[in-house]
Amino acid sequence: MASRHLSRSIVMQSLYEWDFAGKKKEDLDKIVEKNIKEFGPGLEDKDFIWELVNGVVKKISSIDKIIIKAAPEWPIEQITIVDRNVLRIGLYELLYGNKEDVPPKVAINEAIELAKTFGGESSGKFINGVLGTVFNEIEKK
Repeated sequence: MASRHLSRSIVMQSLYEWDFAGKKKEDLDKIVEKNIKEFGPGLEDKDFIWELVNGVVKKISSIDKIIIKAAPEWPIEQITIVDRNVLRIGLYELLYGNKEDVPPKVAINEAIELAKTFGGESSGKFINGVLGTVFNEIEKK
């Protein structure tokens, strides 16, 4: 598994656990450290994990508003925890990430792959639809 893909998997698992446990800010660092040790021993670039985790948490309010707007038929609390956090990661990379490091289509594709790996049967399609909608809005502007 490529280093960045593994990093995104660790971020998704950490955000899932954090979200499931009630989003207590003080728990997040411990959760991420535990998941790095468990799923990424020997991973060289841990900075990417922290950049994504901290970025998503810092922008979570605006990211969630975008999810609500892009998927109006799905109240955010009814979106599965996996899908919700995959969307958060994908939207963070799409909107706030370094476009030279991670072009928009790569961010979308990576999110779809995370959804297929960790989500349900239709997660990939759902993630693709929401991120595609946001990407198309960005392209119009």
